[in-house]
Amino acid sequence: MDDQGPDEVPAPGEDGGPATPATPGGNGAGAPATSGTNGSWRSTTVGGQWPATVADTIESVVAAFRLQVIRPLMLAARGLVFGIIVGTMALVLSVLVSVALVRFMTVYFFDGRVWASYLVLGVLFSAAGVVAWTRRHSPAEDSAEAA
Repeated sequence: MDDQGPDEVPAPGEDGGPATPATPGGNGAGAPATSGTNGSWRSTTVGGQWPATVADTIESVVAAFRLQVIRPLMLAARGLVFGIIVGTMALVLSVLVSVALVRFMTVYFFDGRVWASYLVLGVLFSAAGVVAWTRRHSPAEDSAEAA
């Protein structure tokens, strides 16, 4: 012990102390156990990389599934949700605008005669409906035009 410096640490068993305990099937120095004469059990697998290969395969399958199935479903769900929100907001807005127009015309144009406001708005909405009706296309016309 006299020949060792203060920074040197003695190897296990050199200074008379206990050596590293032996592991079951190990070599007594804490090294992994070997099976057979070829070395460790890892060498008997596919290059010792089968956990990484399996993990990479699972990751690629999950990524492909997400890309081909989950992503289109998410886009469809988003479209449906946003469509419902926009449709609801448009319905509420159209009702509020109609009520505001009736109140505005009743107070400022027709001096309290609500029936006149209803008549004007009825004519306007009917005209808009007729215009939309004349611009419609039946599926038979669409397929005839495409051919």
